[in-house]
Amino acid sequence: MRVLCAFPEAMPSSNSRPSACLAPGTLYLALLLHLSLSSQAGDRRPLPVARAPGLKEKTLILLDVSTKNPVRTVNENFLSLQLDPSIIHDGWLDFLSSKRLVTLARGLSPAFLRFGGKRTDFLQFQNLRNPAKSRGGPGPDYYLKNYEDDIVRSDVALDKQKGCKIAQHPDVMLELQREKAAQMHLVLLKEQFSNTYSNLILTARSLDKLYNFADCSGLHLIFALNALRRNPNNSWNSSSALSLLKYSASKKYNISWELGNEPNNYRTMHGRAVNGSQLGKDYIQLKSLLQPIRIYSRASLYGPNIGRPRKNVIALLDGFMKVAGSTVDAVTWQHCYIDGRVVKVMDFLKTRLLDTLSDQIRKIQKVVNTYTPGKKIWLEGVVTTSAGGTNNLSDSYAAGFLWLNTLGMLANQGIDVVIRHSFFDHGYNHLVDQNFNPLPDYWLSLLYKRLIGPKVLAVHVAGLQRKPRPGRVIRDKLRIYAHCTNHHNHNYVRGSITLFIINLHRSRKKIKLAGTLRDKLVHQYLLQPYGQEGLKSKSVQLNGQPLVMVDDGTLPELKPRPLRAGRTLVIPPVTMGFYVVKNVNALACRYR
Repeated sequence: MRVLCAFPEAMPSSNSRPSACLAPGTLYLALLLHLSLSSQAGDRRPLPVARAPGLKEKTLILLDVSTKNPVRTVNENFLSLQLDPSIIHDGWLDFLSSKRLVTLARGLSPAFLRFGGKRTDFLQFQNLRNPAKSRGGPGPDYYLKNYEDDIVRSDVALDKQKGCKIAQHPDVMLELQREKAAQMHLVLLKEQFSNTYSNLILTARSLDKLYNFADCSGLHLIFALNALRRNPNNSWNSSSALSLLKYSASKKYNISWELGNEPNNYRTMHGRAVNGSQLGKDYIQLKSLLQPIRIYSRASLYGPNIGRPRKNVIALLDGFMKVAGSTVDAVTWQHCYIDGRVVKVMDFLKTRLLDTLSDQIRKIQKVVNTYTPGKKIWLEGVVTTSAGGTNNLSDSYAAGFLWLNTLGMLANQGIDVVIRHSFFDHGYNHLVDQNFNPLPDYWLSLLYKRLIGPKVLAVHVAGLQRKPRPGRVIRDKLRIYAHCTNHHNHNYVRGSITLFIINLHRSRKKIKLAGTLRDKLVHQYLLQPYGQEGLKSKSVQLNGQPLVMVDDGTLPELKPRPLRAGRTLVIPPVTMGFYVVKNVNALACRYR
Protein backbone atom coordinates (compact mmCIF):
# COMPACT_ATOMS: atom_id res chain seq x y z
CA MET A 1 0.00 0.00 0.00
CA ARG A 2 1.48 3.33 -1.00
CA VAL A 3 1.09 6.09 1.61
CA LEU A 4 -0.06 9.34 0.10
CA CYS A 5 0.21 11.54 3.15
CA ALA A 6 0.46 11.57 6.93
CA PHE A 7 -1.61 13.27 9.58
CA PRO A 8 -0.86 14.30 13.16
CA GLU A 9 -2.62 11.83 15.40
CA ALA A 10 -2.28 13.38 18.85
CA MET A 11 -1.25 16.42 20.77
CA PRO A 12 2.48 17.08 21.01
CA SER A 13 4.10 15.30 23.91
CA SER A 14 4.69 17.09 27.18
CA ASN A 15 8.38 17.29 26.33
CA SER A 16 7.59 19.57 23.38
CA ARG A 17 5.65 22.16 25.30
CA PRO A 18 7.13 25.69 25.62
CA SER A 19 8.97 26.29 28.81
CA ALA A 20 6.97 27.98 31.54
CA CYS A 21 9.75 30.61 31.91
CA LEU A 22 9.04 32.08 28.45
CA ALA A 23 7.36 35.45 28.47
CA PRO A 24 3.65 35.57 27.50
CA GLY A 25 4.52 37.91 24.60
CA THR A 26 6.99 35.41 23.26
CA LEU A 27 4.36 32.69 23.31
CA TYR A 28 1.91 34.95 21.50
CA LEU A 29 4.42 35.79 18.73
CA ALA A 30 5.30 32.11 18.31
CA LEU A 31 1.63 31.24 17.90
CA LEU A 32 1.10 33.94 15.26
CA LEU A 33 4.17 32.77 13.36
CA HIS A 34 2.88 29.15 13.36
CA LEU A 35 -0.53 30.20 12.02
CA SER A 36 1.05 32.36 9.31
CA LEU A 37 3.32 29.59 8.05
CA SER A 38 0.47 27.07 8.06
CA SER A 39 -1.74 29.39 6.02
CA GLN A 40 1.01 30.03 3.45
CA ALA A 41 1.56 26.28 3.07
CA GLY A 42 -2.11 25.71 2.39
CA ASP A 43 -2.62 23.88 5.71
CA ARG A 44 -5.96 25.09 7.01
CA ARG A 45 -6.49 22.30 9.51
CA PRO A 46 -7.25 23.38 13.08
CA LEU A 47 -4.66 22.89 15.75
CA PRO A 48 -4.86 19.46 17.37
CA VAL A 49 -7.01 19.35 20.45
CA ALA A 50 -7.34 16.78 23.18
CA ARG A 51 -10.11 14.22 22.60
CA ALA A 52 -12.70 13.35 25.15
CA PRO A 53 -12.11 9.93 26.73
CA GLY A 54 -13.87 7.12 24.81
CA LEU A 55 -14.47 9.24 21.68
CA LYS A 56 -13.66 7.21 18.54
CA GLU A 57 -11.34 8.86 16.08
CA LYS A 58 -12.86 9.52 12.65
CA THR A 59 -11.15 8.15 9.58
CA LEU A 60 -10.65 10.18 6.42
CA ILE A 61 -9.31 7.99 3.65
CA LEU A 62 -7.33 9.41 0.75
CA LEU A 63 -7.70 7.45 -2.47
CA ASP A 64 -5.68 7.52 -5.67
CA VAL A 65 -5.46 5.17 -8.67
CA SER A 66 -2.54 4.38 -10.99
CA THR A 67 -3.70 5.43 -14.46
CA LYS A 68 -0.70 4.80 -16.72
CA ASN A 69 -0.82 1.01 -17.02
CA PRO A 70 -3.35 -1.64 -15.96
CA VAL A 71 -2.15 -4.28 -13.52
CA ARG A 72 -4.38 -6.91 -15.18
CA THR A 73 -6.63 -7.25 -18.21
CA VAL A 74 -9.39 -9.83 -17.94
CA ASN A 75 -11.75 -11.32 -20.52
CA GLU A 76 -14.46 -9.13 -22.07
CA ASN A 77 -16.87 -11.84 -20.84
CA PHE A 78 -15.37 -11.76 -17.34
CA LEU A 79 -18.75 -11.98 -15.56
CA SER A 80 -20.52 -14.97 -17.11
CA LEU A 81 -23.45 -17.25 -16.31
CA GLN A 82 -24.40 -20.87 -15.74
CA LEU A 83 -27.53 -22.98 -16.14
CA ASP A 84 -27.78 -26.29 -14.30
CA PRO A 85 -29.01 -29.38 -16.22
CA SER A 86 -31.66 -29.83 -13.52
CA ILE A 87 -33.61 -27.31 -15.59
CA ILE A 88 -34.52 -30.30 -17.79
CA HIS A 89 -35.74 -32.33 -14.81
CA ASP A 90 -38.12 -29.69 -13.44
CA GLY A 91 -39.43 -28.46 -16.79
CA TRP A 92 -38.11 -24.87 -16.84
CA LEU A 93 -36.10 -25.49 -20.00
CA ASP A 94 -39.36 -25.19 -21.97
CA PHE A 95 -39.74 -21.61 -20.69
CA LEU A 96 -36.33 -20.23 -21.64
CA SER A 97 -38.01 -18.50 -24.58
CA SER A 98 -39.81 -16.19 -22.12
CA LYS A 99 -39.45 -12.56 -23.13
CA ARG A 100 -38.53 -11.53 -19.57
CA LEU A 101 -35.82 -14.17 -19.21
CA VAL A 102 -34.29 -13.28 -22.57
CA THR A 103 -34.40 -9.56 -21.66
CA LEU A 104 -32.70 -10.17 -18.31
CA ALA A 105 -30.01 -12.35 -19.92
CA ARG A 106 -29.37 -9.76 -22.63
CA GLY A 107 -28.69 -7.23 -19.90
CA LEU A 108 -25.67 -9.29 -18.81
CA SER A 109 -24.27 -9.89 -22.30
CA PRO A 110 -21.68 -10.31 -23.66
CA ALA A 111 -21.00 -13.39 -21.55
CA PHE A 112 -20.47 -17.13 -21.65
CA LEU A 113 -23.37 -19.41 -20.73
CA ARG A 114 -22.13 -22.67 -19.25
CA PHE A 115 -24.65 -25.51 -19.33
CA GLY A 116 -23.34 -27.71 -16.57
CA GLY A 117 -23.58 -28.74 -12.94
CA LYS A 118 -23.86 -31.79 -10.70
CA ARG A 119 -26.16 -33.54 -13.18
CA THR A 120 -23.84 -33.00 -16.14
CA ASP A 121 -22.48 -36.53 -15.77
CA PHE A 122 -25.96 -38.09 -15.83
CA LEU A 123 -27.02 -36.34 -19.04
CA GLN A 124 -27.80 -38.48 -22.10
CA PHE A 125 -28.47 -37.03 -25.55
CA GLN A 126 -31.17 -38.61 -27.72
CA ASN A 127 -32.03 -37.28 -31.15
CA LEU A 128 -35.80 -37.62 -30.72
CA ARG A 129 -38.03 -35.34 -32.73
CA ASN A 130 -41.55 -35.70 -31.29
CA PRO A 131 -41.75 -33.12 -28.51
CA ALA A 132 -45.23 -34.21 -27.42
CA LYS A 133 -44.11 -37.77 -26.57
CA SER A 134 -40.43 -37.79 -25.80
CA ARG A 135 -39.33 -34.50 -24.28
CA GLY A 136 -37.32 -34.57 -21.04
CA GLY A 137 -39.07 -33.40 -17.90
CA PRO A 138 -42.83 -32.82 -17.67
CA GLY A 139 -44.67 -33.26 -20.97
CA PRO A 140 -47.84 -31.49 -22.22
CA ASP A 141 -50.01 -33.99 -20.34
CA TYR A 142 -48.98 -32.22 -17.14
CA TYR A 143 -50.59 -28.93 -18.10
CA LEU A 144 -54.27 -28.13 -18.40
CA LYS A 145 -55.88 -29.72 -21.44
CA ASN A 146 -56.74 -26.27 -22.80
CA TYR A 147 -53.06 -25.43 -23.15
CA GLU A 148 -51.78 -28.67 -24.68
CA ASP A 149 -52.35 -27.51 -28.23
CA ASP A 150 -50.72 -24.14 -27.49
CA ILE A 151 -47.51 -25.81 -26.31
CA VAL A 152 -47.31 -28.14 -29.31
CA ARG A 153 -48.06 -25.30 -31.72
CA SER A 154 -45.33 -23.16 -30.14
CA ASP A 155 -42.85 -26.02 -30.58
CA VAL A 156 -43.75 -26.37 -34.26
CA ALA A 157 -43.47 -22.61 -34.70
CA LEU A 158 -39.86 -22.72 -33.51
CA ASP A 159 -38.90 -24.62 -36.66
CA LYS A 160 -40.69 -22.19 -38.96
CA GLN A 161 -39.45 -18.90 -37.52
CA LYS A 162 -36.10 -17.31 -38.21
CA GLY A 163 -33.99 -15.39 -35.73
CA CYS A 164 -34.96 -15.24 -32.06
CA LYS A 165 -37.92 -17.22 -30.81
CA ILE A 166 -39.47 -15.31 -27.92
CA ALA A 167 -42.73 -16.39 -26.29
CA GLN A 168 -45.37 -15.02 -23.95
CA HIS A 169 -46.60 -17.84 -21.71
CA PRO A 170 -50.09 -17.72 -20.14
CA ASP A 171 -50.15 -17.02 -16.40
CA VAL A 172 -51.99 -20.28 -15.68
CA MET A 173 -49.28 -22.25 -17.44
CA LEU A 174 -46.57 -20.51 -15.41
CA GLU A 175 -48.41 -21.10 -12.15
CA LEU A 176 -48.75 -24.82 -12.87
CA GLN A 177 -45.07 -24.98 -13.84
CA ARG A 178 -44.05 -23.34 -10.55
CA GLU A 179 -46.04 -25.96 -8.63
CA LYS A 180 -44.35 -28.74 -10.57
CA ALA A 181 -40.91 -27.19 -10.08
CA ALA A 182 -41.49 -26.92 -6.30
CA GLN A 183 -42.20 -30.65 -6.14
CA MET A 184 -39.18 -31.48 -8.27
CA HIS A 185 -36.98 -29.22 -6.14
CA LEU A 186 -37.52 -31.56 -3.18
CA VAL A 187 -36.62 -34.54 -5.35
CA LEU A 188 -33.44 -32.83 -6.56
CA LEU A 189 -32.40 -31.92 -3.01
CA LYS A 190 -32.92 -35.51 -1.90
CA GLU A 191 -30.69 -36.69 -4.75
CA GLN A 192 -28.03 -34.18 -3.83
CA PHE A 193 -27.91 -35.10 -0.14
CA SER A 194 -27.92 -38.84 -0.85
CA ASN A 195 -25.49 -38.60 -3.80
CA THR A 196 -27.78 -40.77 -5.92
CA TYR A 197 -28.69 -39.09 -9.19
CA SER A 198 -31.17 -40.17 -11.85
CA ASN A 199 -30.33 -39.95 -15.53
CA LEU A 200 -31.53 -37.00 -17.61
CA ILE A 201 -32.51 -37.18 -21.28
CA LEU A 202 -31.62 -34.17 -23.42
CA THR A 203 -33.57 -34.32 -26.67
CA ALA A 204 -32.74 -32.50 -29.88
CA ARG A 205 -35.73 -30.25 -29.24
CA SER A 206 -34.42 -29.34 -25.81
CA LEU A 207 -30.98 -28.55 -27.22
CA ASP A 208 -32.63 -26.31 -29.82
CA LYS A 209 -34.38 -24.36 -27.07
CA LEU A 210 -31.21 -24.06 -25.02
CA TYR A 211 -29.22 -22.74 -27.96
CA ASN A 212 -32.05 -20.40 -28.97
CA PHE A 213 -31.96 -18.85 -25.49
CA ALA A 214 -28.18 -18.38 -25.54
CA ASP A 215 -28.12 -17.02 -29.09
CA CYS A 216 -31.03 -14.61 -28.59
CA SER A 217 -29.51 -13.36 -25.33
CA GLY A 218 -26.07 -12.63 -26.79
CA LEU A 219 -24.42 -15.42 -24.77
CA HIS A 220 -21.86 -17.93 -26.02
CA LEU A 221 -22.85 -21.47 -25.04
CA ILE A 222 -20.35 -23.77 -23.32
CA PHE A 223 -21.73 -27.31 -23.12
CA ALA A 224 -20.36 -29.70 -20.48
CA LEU A 225 -20.48 -33.28 -21.78
CA ASN A 226 -21.06 -36.38 -19.66
CA ALA A 227 -17.70 -37.79 -18.49
CA LEU A 228 -19.08 -40.61 -16.32
CA ARG A 229 -19.95 -42.90 -19.24
CA ARG A 230 -17.02 -45.30 -18.99
CA ASN A 231 -15.76 -48.35 -20.83
CA PRO A 232 -14.64 -51.47 -18.89
CA ASN A 233 -11.02 -50.21 -18.93
CA ASN A 234 -12.21 -46.90 -17.36
CA SER A 235 -11.64 -44.88 -20.55
CA TRP A 236 -14.33 -42.42 -21.60
CA ASN A 237 -17.29 -43.76 -23.64
CA SER A 238 -17.88 -41.00 -26.18
CA SER A 239 -20.87 -42.48 -28.10
CA SER A 240 -23.52 -40.17 -26.63
CA ALA A 241 -21.21 -37.15 -26.94
CA LEU A 242 -20.48 -37.92 -30.60
CA SER A 243 -24.20 -38.05 -31.37
CA LEU A 244 -24.66 -34.63 -29.74
CA LEU A 245 -21.67 -33.18 -31.60
CA LYS A 246 -22.97 -34.37 -34.97
CA TYR A 247 -26.44 -32.96 -34.34
CA SER A 248 -25.06 -29.59 -33.17
CA ALA A 249 -22.80 -29.42 -36.22
CA SER A 250 -25.75 -30.16 -38.52
CA LYS A 251 -27.54 -27.14 -37.01
CA LYS A 252 -24.32 -25.04 -37.22
CA TYR A 253 -24.49 -24.23 -33.53
CA ASN A 254 -21.51 -22.18 -32.33
CA ILE A 255 -20.63 -24.00 -29.08
CA SER A 256 -17.54 -24.44 -26.92
CA TRP A 257 -17.07 -27.66 -24.98
CA GLU A 258 -16.15 -29.11 -21.63
CA LEU A 259 -16.02 -32.65 -20.26
CA GLY A 260 -17.48 -33.51 -16.88
CA ASN A 261 -18.15 -31.65 -13.65
CA GLU A 262 -16.06 -31.95 -10.47
CA PRO A 263 -14.31 -35.23 -11.42
CA ASN A 264 -12.81 -35.36 -7.91
CA ASN A 265 -16.29 -36.44 -6.67
CA TYR A 266 -16.79 -39.36 -9.08
CA ARG A 267 -15.99 -42.02 -6.50
CA THR A 268 -18.70 -40.67 -4.19
CA MET A 269 -21.26 -40.16 -6.94
CA HIS A 270 -20.64 -43.24 -9.06
CA GLY A 271 -18.30 -45.53 -7.16
CA ARG A 272 -15.65 -45.24 -9.88
CA ALA A 273 -12.78 -42.80 -9.49
CA VAL A 274 -10.98 -41.13 -12.39
CA ASN A 275 -7.44 -39.91 -11.79
CA GLY A 276 -5.90 -36.85 -13.40
CA SER A 277 -3.89 -38.80 -15.94
CA GLN A 278 -6.95 -40.67 -17.24
CA LEU A 279 -8.98 -37.46 -17.33
CA GLY A 280 -6.23 -35.86 -19.40
CA LYS A 281 -6.43 -38.75 -21.89
CA ASP A 282 -10.22 -38.29 -22.04
CA TYR A 283 -9.76 -34.63 -23.00
CA ILE A 284 -7.31 -35.57 -25.71
CA GLN A 285 -9.92 -38.04 -26.98
CA LEU A 286 -12.56 -35.29 -27.00
CA LYS A 287 -10.18 -33.01 -28.90
CA SER A 288 -9.73 -35.72 -31.52
CA LEU A 289 -13.53 -35.95 -31.91
CA LEU A 290 -13.84 -32.21 -32.46
CA GLN A 291 -11.08 -31.79 -35.03
CA PRO A 292 -12.70 -33.73 -37.94
CA ILE A 293 -15.95 -31.76 -37.51
CA ARG A 294 -15.43 -28.65 -39.60
CA ILE A 295 -17.42 -26.23 -37.42
CA TYR A 296 -15.71 -27.49 -34.24
CA SER A 297 -12.18 -28.05 -35.51
CA ARG A 298 -11.13 -24.85 -33.73
CA ALA A 299 -13.77 -24.82 -31.00
CA SER A 300 -12.58 -23.87 -27.53
CA LEU A 301 -12.20 -26.61 -24.94
CA TYR A 302 -12.22 -25.93 -21.19
CA GLY A 303 -11.56 -28.07 -18.13
CA PRO A 304 -11.17 -30.04 -15.92
CA ASN A 305 -13.68 -28.16 -13.72
CA ILE A 306 -12.34 -29.50 -10.43
CA GLY A 307 -13.74 -28.66 -7.01
CA ARG A 308 -12.11 -26.74 -4.17
CA PRO A 309 -8.33 -27.31 -4.22
CA ARG A 310 -7.86 -29.70 -1.34
CA LYS A 311 -4.95 -32.16 -1.34
CA ASN A 312 -6.64 -34.85 -3.46
CA VAL A 313 -7.99 -32.25 -5.89
CA ILE A 314 -4.56 -30.69 -6.36
CA ALA A 315 -3.18 -34.15 -7.11
CA LEU A 316 -5.89 -34.68 -9.75
CA LEU A 317 -5.15 -31.29 -11.33
CA ASP A 318 -1.42 -32.03 -11.35
CA GLY A 319 -1.98 -35.31 -13.20
CA PHE A 320 -4.35 -33.65 -15.66
CA MET A 321 -1.96 -30.79 -16.46
CA LYS A 322 0.91 -33.22 -17.14
CA VAL A 323 -1.12 -35.02 -19.79
CA ALA A 324 -3.53 -32.44 -21.25
CA GLY A 325 -2.52 -29.01 -19.99
CA SER A 326 -1.85 -27.79 -23.52
CA THR A 327 -5.16 -29.22 -24.80
CA VAL A 328 -7.51 -26.85 -22.94
CA ASP A 329 -7.91 -23.15 -23.70
CA ALA A 330 -8.46 -22.36 -20.01
CA VAL A 331 -8.14 -24.33 -16.78
CA THR A 332 -11.39 -24.35 -14.81
CA TRP A 333 -12.31 -24.94 -11.17
CA GLN A 334 -15.17 -24.29 -8.73
CA HIS A 335 -15.55 -22.58 -5.38
CA CYS A 336 -18.23 -22.55 -2.67
CA TYR A 337 -17.96 -20.23 0.32
CA ILE A 338 -20.37 -21.54 2.98
CA ASP A 339 -22.18 -24.72 3.96
CA GLY A 340 -25.76 -23.75 3.12
CA ARG A 341 -27.18 -25.71 6.04
CA VAL A 342 -25.56 -23.53 8.72
CA VAL A 343 -25.50 -20.09 7.10
CA LYS A 344 -26.56 -16.91 8.96
CA VAL A 345 -27.06 -13.48 7.49
CA MET A 346 -24.03 -12.07 9.34
CA ASP A 347 -21.80 -14.69 7.69
CA PHE A 348 -21.89 -12.61 4.54
CA LEU A 349 -20.16 -9.75 6.39
CA LYS A 350 -17.23 -11.77 7.76
CA THR A 351 -13.97 -10.62 6.24
CA ARG A 352 -12.36 -13.98 7.07
CA LEU A 353 -14.94 -15.60 4.79
CA LEU A 354 -14.36 -13.10 1.99
CA ASP A 355 -10.64 -13.80 2.10
CA THR A 356 -10.85 -17.62 1.86
CA LEU A 357 -10.85 -17.42 -1.93
CA SER A 358 -7.44 -15.77 -2.20
CA ASP A 359 -5.47 -18.75 -0.92
CA GLN A 360 -7.31 -21.13 -3.23
CA ILE A 361 -6.47 -18.97 -6.24
CA ARG A 362 -2.77 -19.21 -5.41
CA LYS A 363 -2.95 -23.02 -5.11
CA ILE A 364 -4.52 -23.35 -8.56
CA GLN A 365 -2.11 -20.86 -10.13
CA LYS A 366 0.91 -22.71 -8.70
CA VAL A 367 -0.04 -26.00 -10.40
CA VAL A 368 -1.08 -24.40 -13.70
CA ASN A 369 2.05 -22.26 -13.98
CA THR A 370 4.25 -25.30 -13.29
CA TYR A 371 3.15 -26.95 -16.55
CA THR A 372 1.69 -24.18 -18.75
CA PRO A 373 2.89 -20.74 -17.60
CA GLY A 374 0.46 -18.00 -18.60
CA LYS A 375 -2.47 -20.37 -19.22
CA LYS A 376 -5.82 -18.68 -18.57
CA ILE A 377 -7.66 -19.75 -15.41
CA TRP A 378 -11.44 -19.57 -14.98
CA LEU A 379 -13.52 -19.89 -11.84
CA GLU A 380 -16.62 -21.80 -12.91
CA GLY A 381 -19.71 -22.43 -10.85
CA VAL A 382 -18.97 -20.00 -8.03
CA VAL A 383 -21.71 -20.01 -5.38
CA THR A 384 -22.09 -18.25 -2.05
CA THR A 385 -23.61 -21.25 -0.26
CA SER A 386 -23.66 -24.99 -0.95
CA ALA A 387 -26.62 -27.41 -1.17
CA GLY A 388 -28.48 -25.04 -3.51
CA GLY A 389 -28.30 -22.16 -1.07
CA THR A 390 -30.64 -21.01 1.70
CA ASN A 391 -33.95 -19.30 1.07
CA ASN A 392 -34.13 -15.65 2.20
CA LEU A 393 -30.35 -15.57 2.64
CA SER A 394 -28.50 -16.68 -0.51
CA ASP A 395 -30.97 -14.67 -2.60
CA SER A 396 -30.88 -11.56 -0.39
CA TYR A 397 -29.04 -8.24 -0.49
CA ALA A 398 -26.53 -9.51 2.10
CA ALA A 399 -25.19 -12.19 -0.27
CA GLY A 400 -24.08 -9.43 -2.64
CA PHE A 401 -21.07 -8.57 -0.46
CA LEU A 402 -19.54 -11.98 -1.19
CA TRP A 403 -20.41 -11.76 -4.89
CA LEU A 404 -19.00 -8.25 -5.47
CA ASN A 405 -15.86 -8.96 -3.47
CA THR A 406 -15.38 -12.17 -5.49
CA LEU A 407 -15.49 -10.17 -8.72
CA GLY A 408 -12.97 -7.64 -7.43
CA MET A 409 -10.58 -10.19 -5.94
CA LEU A 410 -10.58 -12.52 -8.97
CA ALA A 411 -9.85 -9.71 -11.42
CA ASN A 412 -7.05 -8.37 -9.21
CA GLN A 413 -5.41 -11.79 -8.97
CA GLY A 414 -5.59 -12.48 -12.70
CA ILE A 415 -8.49 -14.93 -13.04
CA ASP A 416 -9.76 -14.46 -16.60
CA VAL A 417 -13.46 -15.39 -16.25
CA VAL A 418 -15.87 -16.06 -13.38
CA ILE A 419 -19.10 -17.97 -14.07
CA ARG A 420 -22.00 -17.40 -11.69
CA HIS A 421 -24.06 -20.41 -10.67
CA SER A 422 -26.85 -19.98 -11.49
CA PHE A 423 -28.64 -17.50 -13.74
CA PHE A 424 -32.07 -19.04 -13.22
CA ASP A 425 -33.91 -21.87 -11.50
CA HIS A 426 -31.39 -23.88 -9.47
CA GLY A 427 -31.69 -23.53 -5.67
CA TYR A 428 -31.45 -20.07 -4.10
CA ASN A 429 -28.08 -18.92 -5.47
CA HIS A 430 -29.71 -17.78 -8.71
CA LEU A 431 -29.94 -14.26 -10.14
CA VAL A 432 -33.56 -14.52 -11.33
CA ASP A 433 -36.42 -16.13 -9.38
CA GLN A 434 -39.20 -18.37 -10.70
CA ASN A 435 -41.49 -15.38 -11.20
CA PHE A 436 -38.88 -14.11 -13.69
CA ASN A 437 -38.04 -11.25 -11.32
CA PRO A 438 -34.41 -10.14 -10.85
CA LEU A 439 -32.92 -10.64 -7.38
CA PRO A 440 -30.36 -8.31 -5.68
CA ASP A 441 -27.32 -10.09 -7.16
CA TYR A 442 -28.80 -9.61 -10.64
CA TRP A 443 -28.93 -5.82 -10.21
CA LEU A 444 -25.41 -5.90 -8.80
CA SER A 445 -24.24 -7.89 -11.83
CA LEU A 446 -26.05 -5.54 -14.21
CA LEU A 447 -24.32 -2.50 -12.72
CA TYR A 448 -20.99 -4.31 -12.94
CA LYS A 449 -21.57 -5.14 -16.61
CA ARG A 450 -22.63 -1.60 -17.48
CA LEU A 451 -19.80 0.20 -15.67
CA ILE A 452 -16.77 -2.09 -15.32
CA GLY A 453 -14.30 -2.68 -18.14
CA PRO A 454 -11.70 -5.47 -18.40
CA LYS A 455 -8.67 -3.36 -17.39
CA VAL A 456 -7.82 -3.54 -13.68
CA LEU A 457 -6.09 -0.58 -12.02
CA ALA A 458 -3.96 -0.38 -8.88
CA VAL A 459 -5.56 1.39 -5.91
CA HIS A 460 -3.55 3.41 -3.37
CA VAL A 461 -5.08 4.47 -0.08
CA ALA A 462 -3.87 6.27 3.03
CA GLY A 463 -5.47 7.75 6.11
CA LEU A 464 -5.85 7.74 9.85
CA GLN A 465 -6.59 4.40 11.44
CA ARG A 466 -7.38 3.60 15.07
CA LYS A 467 -4.64 1.69 16.86
CA PRO A 468 -5.37 -2.07 16.96
CA ARG A 469 -6.10 -3.60 20.32
CA PRO A 470 -3.41 -5.96 21.65
CA GLY A 471 -3.98 -9.53 20.45
CA ARG A 472 -6.83 -8.59 18.12
CA VAL A 473 -6.68 -9.17 14.38
CA ILE A 474 -7.96 -6.18 12.41
CA ARG A 475 -9.12 -7.12 8.92
CA ASP A 476 -10.05 -4.79 6.11
CA LYS A 477 -13.77 -4.07 6.17
CA LEU A 478 -13.54 -1.35 3.53
CA ARG A 479 -12.71 -2.81 0.12
CA ILE A 480 -12.00 -0.63 -2.89
CA TYR A 481 -11.42 -1.87 -6.44
CA ALA A 482 -10.77 0.16 -9.60
CA HIS A 483 -11.21 -0.58 -13.32
CA CYS A 484 -11.33 1.41 -16.50
CA THR A 485 -14.96 2.26 -17.22
CA ASN A 486 -16.60 -0.06 -19.74
CA HIS A 487 -15.81 1.40 -23.18
CA HIS A 488 -19.19 0.15 -24.47
CA ASN A 489 -20.92 2.57 -22.09
CA HIS A 490 -21.41 5.64 -24.26
CA ASN A 491 -22.38 7.81 -21.30
CA TYR A 492 -18.71 8.09 -20.38
CA VAL A 493 -15.75 9.12 -22.51
CA ARG A 494 -12.69 6.90 -22.75
CA GLY A 495 -10.29 7.59 -19.93
CA SER A 496 -12.93 7.48 -17.19
CA ILE A 497 -12.41 5.23 -14.15
CA THR A 498 -14.97 3.24 -12.16
CA LEU A 499 -14.46 2.44 -8.49
CA PHE A 500 -16.57 -0.12 -6.68
CA ILE A 501 -16.56 0.04 -2.92
CA ILE A 502 -17.75 -2.38 -0.22
CA ASN A 503 -18.25 -0.95 3.26
CA LEU A 504 -18.71 -3.70 5.86
CA HIS A 505 -18.33 -1.27 8.76
CA ARG A 506 -21.35 -0.36 10.82
CA SER A 507 -20.40 3.28 10.44
CA ARG A 508 -20.11 5.50 7.40
CA LYS A 509 -16.71 6.11 5.85
CA LYS A 510 -15.39 9.22 4.13
CA ILE A 511 -13.13 8.99 1.11
CA LYS A 512 -11.30 11.95 -0.40
CA LEU A 513 -10.19 11.53 -4.01
CA ALA A 514 -6.56 12.55 -4.42
CA GLY A 515 -3.85 12.67 -7.06
CA THR A 516 -5.18 12.01 -10.58
CA LEU A 517 -8.73 11.77 -9.22
CA ARG A 518 -8.68 15.12 -7.45
CA ASP A 519 -11.47 17.60 -8.26
CA LYS A 520 -13.11 15.37 -10.87
CA LEU A 521 -16.85 14.93 -11.38
CA VAL A 522 -18.19 11.68 -9.94
CA HIS A 523 -21.34 9.71 -10.74
CA GLN A 524 -22.58 7.62 -7.82
CA TYR A 525 -24.51 4.33 -8.14
CA LEU A 526 -25.27 3.39 -4.53
CA LEU A 527 -27.02 0.04 -4.06
CA GLN A 528 -28.96 -0.44 -0.81
CA PRO A 529 -31.67 -2.85 0.42
CA TYR A 530 -35.27 -1.79 -0.13
CA GLY A 531 -38.08 -2.58 2.28
CA GLN A 532 -38.39 -3.59 5.91
CA GLU A 533 -36.25 -6.77 5.73
CA GLY A 534 -32.94 -4.89 5.71
CA LEU A 535 -30.01 -7.13 4.76
CA LYS A 536 -32.44 -10.00 4.08
CA SER A 537 -34.35 -7.97 1.50
CA LYS A 538 -34.84 -9.42 -1.99
CA SER A 539 -35.40 -5.92 -3.39
CA VAL A 540 -32.86 -3.15 -3.80
CA GLN A 541 -32.80 0.57 -4.44
CA LEU A 542 -30.36 2.54 -6.56
CA ASN A 543 -29.61 6.01 -5.19
CA GLY A 544 -32.83 5.82 -3.18
CA GLN A 545 -35.08 4.60 -6.03
CA PRO A 546 -36.35 0.96 -6.07
CA LEU A 547 -35.14 -1.14 -9.00
CA VAL A 548 -37.88 -3.07 -10.82
CA MET A 549 -38.48 -4.11 -14.40
CA VAL A 550 -40.65 -1.76 -16.45
CA ASP A 551 -44.26 -2.82 -17.10
CA ASP A 552 -43.47 -3.67 -20.73
CA GLY A 553 -40.85 -6.17 -19.57
CA THR A 554 -37.77 -4.04 -20.27
CA LEU A 555 -34.95 -3.10 -17.92
CA PRO A 556 -35.10 0.28 -16.16
CA GLU A 557 -32.63 3.06 -16.83
CA LEU A 558 -29.82 3.02 -14.28
CA LYS A 559 -29.58 6.70 -13.36
CA PRO A 560 -26.52 7.97 -11.46
CA ARG A 561 -26.42 10.65 -8.79
CA PRO A 562 -23.92 13.33 -9.88
CA LEU A 563 -21.62 14.48 -7.09
CA ARG A 564 -20.03 17.91 -6.97
CA ALA A 565 -16.39 17.98 -8.11
CA GLY A 566 -14.01 17.70 -5.19
CA ARG A 567 -16.68 16.48 -2.81
CA THR A 568 -15.75 13.83 -0.24
CA LEU A 569 -17.40 10.48 -0.93
CA VAL A 570 -19.54 9.42 2.01
CA ILE A 571 -20.02 5.64 2.03
CA PRO A 572 -23.02 4.58 4.17
CA PRO A 573 -22.56 1.66 6.60
CA VAL A 574 -22.94 -1.91 5.25
CA THR A 575 -23.48 -0.93 1.61
CA MET A 576 -22.05 -1.43 -1.88
CA GLY A 577 -21.64 1.19 -4.58
CA PHE A 578 -20.06 2.10 -7.92
CA TYR A 579 -18.44 5.49 -8.52
CA VAL A 580 -17.53 6.64 -12.03
CA VAL A 581 -14.81 9.31 -11.96
CA LYS A 582 -15.33 11.24 -15.17
CA ASN A 583 -12.80 12.84 -17.49
CA VAL A 584 -9.72 11.50 -15.73
CA ASN A 585 -8.12 10.99 -19.15
CA ALA A 586 -6.39 7.90 -17.79
CA LEU A 587 -3.79 6.66 -20.27
CA ALA A 588 -4.51 3.02 -19.41
CA CYS A 589 -8.20 3.53 -20.28
CA ARG A 590 -8.00 5.56 -23.48
CA TYR A 591 -7.31 2.60 -25.74
CA ARG A 592 -8.58 -0.97 -25.91
